[in-house]
Amino acid sequence: MSDSKTAEAAEEHADVENVGGLEEVLPDPLLPVYDRFRLVQEFRETHGDSYTKVLEGIVALVLTGGYVYWLYLFFLAG
Repeated sequence: MSDSKTAEAAEEHADVENVGGLEEVLPDPLLPVYDRFRLVQEFRETHGDSYTKVLEGIVALVLTGGYVYWLYLFFLAG
């Protein structure tokens, strides 16, 4: 029981206000890749719902087009 109390006490003293991102631990050559990743994440946070709906619509159109093409090949081109 004393271990859980010390773990809770250590968590209470942890400074979580000024925690940085991955740029603090990533080497400099990987920072451009991380910046792109961050931009994508910011875009998803800002436009997540509409972005998902648009992508679902595009996928639905492509799948429907593929299915119609398959029907054409199956019934008319054979």
